[in-house]
Amino acid sequence: MNIGVIGSGRLGICFALLLERAGYNVMVSDIRDDYVKSITNKFINTNEPSVNDILSSTTKLIATVDNKHLINQCDLIYCFVPTPSTEQGSYDISAIWQIVEDFKSSERAKNKVFVIGSTVNPGDCKLIQESLNDLNIEIFYNPEFVAQGSIIKDLQNADIVLIGGKDNDSKKIIEKLYYDIQILEPKIHTMSTTAAEITKLVINSFLTIKISYANMVGDLLTNNGLTDEITKVLNCIGNDARIGNKFLNYGFGFGGPCLTRDNKSIVNFANRTNSNYELGSVADTSNFKHSIFLKNYFMSKNPDKSIPFYFDYITYKKGTDILTDSQQFKLCVDLLSEGHKVYINETPLVIEQVKEKLSNEFKDMVFFSGYHPLPNKFFRIDI
Repeated sequence: MNIGVIGSGRLGICFALLLERAGYNVMVSDIRDDYVKSITNKFINTNEPSVNDILSSTTKLIATVDNKHLINQCDLIYCFVPTPSTEQGSYDISAIWQIVEDFKSSERAKNKVFVIGSTVNPGDCKLIQESLNDLNIEIFYNPEFVAQGSIIKDLQNADIVLIGGKDNDSKKIIEKLYYDIQILEPKIHTMSTTAAEITKLVINSFLTIKISYANMVGDLLTNNGLTDEITKVLNCIGNDARIGNKFLNYGFGFGGPCLTRDNKSIVNFANRTNSNYELGSVADTSNFKHSIFLKNYFMSKNPDKSIPFYFDYITYKKGTDILTDSQQFKLCVDLLSEGHKVYINETPLVIEQVKEKLSNEFKDMVFFSGYHPLPNKFFRIDI
């Protein structure tokens, strides 16, 4: 069986590589010609662990910029194209609709299986299915639950596999893929596409609630002189089997490219369908209040504006280059805005993203590793 992966960015290329390593013939497509050439040359610029090691040993992976060629050659086509958030909080799936048009104008598109891995809005897959019924194309929704910086590992050890679509032979083929790429037996959950679309959003939304709860407890203990016992308290709470320890740590608020957007998306969907989902909005508000709490807390610990704050990283998660909704970066900017000096120790790729803007706005208040020596005295941001 030939498997296609349209959209071979951070997630798409990892998924494709694991399929290829499992023995499948895999074709990937991407709009970036230079990136496709890099895949063909078996080395891409990425900080995702294991990617280039696996890529260098591939023998059944082909890369193209032509989606129609991929559709013609493949039987099962996955889609991991970007679906950016709108101002209202929903997902813009215009890139997926373009792929739908590619199906319609391809010579050999009939009787294929189209699996959407990109995050979409509840009801989108149903509309896409209706649009492709004339070609007898089956639509499935199969999003991944991974974190940047550990995508390969997360795909191999996923807690759940979520598949939305009809219970038929095509679904069994999709299920087998996970038996082939995961280390342990996959825990597969199947349902309708719309239920799966909602499930993906509410899972990540629940994590925002859990993170906000842990930070709220930590702030409460800090205000009552019990900072040193935050870990003890949260460990006790998490050891209750009804709650669990995962994502129950005190630290920065939630951010990154998934949790924040999914939480806003499900809140938007609930509002549009006259449903009650107030907890999502509460989590957003709590996350913002926690960021203000941290700013005030650190300023109280280091009131001397001549002593710079030291950031070991400003991305949403250490080891990545992603600044999307980063609470660490927000704190950095908040402290600079309050007149404090800041020293940023980051990778060149991250510094490149922020250096010009921060330097123009805050002048000699901000310092960067690789450009400025480490000050003799500084206050380390540590939670």
